[in-house]
Amino acid sequence: MKDMGDHKKAEDRPVADAAWPWPARAASAARRRTGVLLIVCLFMLPFMVLLFGGRAGALAVWQNAAMLTNMGGGLPNASRQSADGAGADELFGGLLSPGSDRRACLSRYQSAHYYKHSPYAPSPHLLRKLRDYEARHSKCGPGTPAYAKSVGHLRSGSGSSTEDKECNYIVWIPYNGLGNRMLSLLSTFLYALLTDRVLLVHSTDDFTGLFCEPFPGANATWVLPPDFPVADMSRLGVGSNQSYGNLLDGKKIANDPAKATPQSVPPYVYLHLAHDLRRSDQLFYCNDDQLVLAKVNWLLVQNDFYFVPALYGMAEFQGELRRLFPAKESVAHLLGRYLFHPSNSVWGMITRYHHTYLAHAEERIGVQIRMFSWASVPVDDMYNQIMACSRQERILPDVVVDGDAAASSSASHGDGSSKPKAILIASLQADYYDRIRSTYYEHAANGGGMVGVFQPSHEERQITGQRSHNQKALAEIYLLSFSDVLLTTGASTFGYVSSSLAGLRPTMLMVPKDDDGKVPEPPCVRAVSMEPCFHMKPDVECHGKAVNKEELSRHVKECEDVGKGIKWIKGIKLFD
Repeated sequence: MKDMGDHKKAEDRPVADAAWPWPARAASAARRRTGVLLIVCLFMLPFMVLLFGGRAGALAVWQNAAMLTNMGGGLPNASRQSADGAGADELFGGLLSPGSDRRACLSRYQSAHYYKHSPYAPSPHLLRKLRDYEARHSKCGPGTPAYAKSVGHLRSGSGSSTEDKECNYIVWIPYNGLGNRMLSLLSTFLYALLTDRVLLVHSTDDFTGLFCEPFPGANATWVLPPDFPVADMSRLGVGSNQSYGNLLDGKKIANDPAKATPQSVPPYVYLHLAHDLRRSDQLFYCNDDQLVLAKVNWLLVQNDFYFVPALYGMAEFQGELRRLFPAKESVAHLLGRYLFHPSNSVWGMITRYHHTYLAHAEERIGVQIRMFSWASVPVDDMYNQIMACSRQERILPDVVVDGDAAASSSASHGDGSSKPKAILIASLQADYYDRIRSTYYEHAANGGGMVGVFQPSHEERQITGQRSHNQKALAEIYLLSFSDVLLTTGASTFGYVSSSLAGLRPTMLMVPKDDDGKVPEPPCVRAVSMEPCFHMKPDVECHGKAVNKEELSRHVKECEDVGKGIKWIKGIKLFD
């Protein structure tokens, strides 16, 4: 298992795995003298942060967590892998292959100890499909003779040959924010499974170093080599000559399976499936067009949303999808846990913060808040919506009302029966953290028990294209996914990824209607599925027949219930 450009550092290891340079003759005595004090300090730190109201900048918070974890490096980790993580199935029921180098990718085998929920086991058919894919990737991936031959044909501009038959490829091009990218990459991987293609990633600077290599084997890198003959892939777009829609419009490819042959189709086709796709681009979702595209050796795809539900609308894939995922809502959950493993540097951020601030709590509540520029409300109104939702769904702990001195005194002292709770806020803004923290500072939790409120960062705005921003965003996605309960923002891809990895059906804050500026009523709804929403339902006829709307209708209705009034605004990055 290899990191994508990152090297493992000692400080990135979880507490239990850290090595410390204390002299051997002094180590035992030092541990005895400091052990109890450090345990107390580590346990009390989150509540000191809460009580004294301090919140440094985002970088300082991550650094403080790192420093305190390093201080405790020689201690037995009492909080890690507690009852919920003890005996965790590190391979997720066979989803992951055994035998990978643990040190090369710590998160691959450690993440199972942090997740609270694993509601679906992978089907036997999915396990066989993944093992077949891994074998194909090892045979056809970069550095193999098969890859070299296929790239040679692409460089010469010739069509596919019989030698290319077993090794067809799809190249994923990053686009938009991190949540969009993860859902797009997951969708593309499923498409690769369904079409027996090898998935390769055009790894831009801001994407490098986020994830470990997901596939086992010596030749299993998913990173596209830099000498790939198609230049400037990040510049491909809706107007590109090699896009499938433009090739169809220019009569340079026929979407008639009877006429298309491996020799007649172009050596590569670009699939523009992003939010500004045109009607001719949408023909990708038609069955006959899939039969044509199956004859193209290289597909390049750019997309910024979750398009798995559209695959269910194609007759070519329906039977296989049912065998792979008997429970439809398990797709993103299972494939996300298979495909995404944070790099050692990001995993270090995640585990340091978790052990320093969150691991003490017996219940962890994740709250993800996204304010969209196209559907915004004042901060006061958004805060009121969050609290109204919490009261409706009983998410955050109730507080003692003003004036009830007896109840307040009783709650403050507690009876020892209420479990400590940690509320993790993930938001670009600090306002919501400030207000929720103040609520539990100024009011005792009803029934007693300690409540800590924490926010790892508040970048104030999304910085697409910056690696450090993406690293912190990925860390917060995973911290949210370790929650017992999730409250996320409807239509946010960041929230979708967190809940899918967590294996939770979240409560979702309703999105205000376009240009309305009013808080929705009701303030939130319980999601009926862990699956991310499909924001771009195909609106195209496939050779005189509409896309199978019956397969899409249930999923689309679920999403519309959360994001009523949402309209797609072309050219605006809406959903991260």
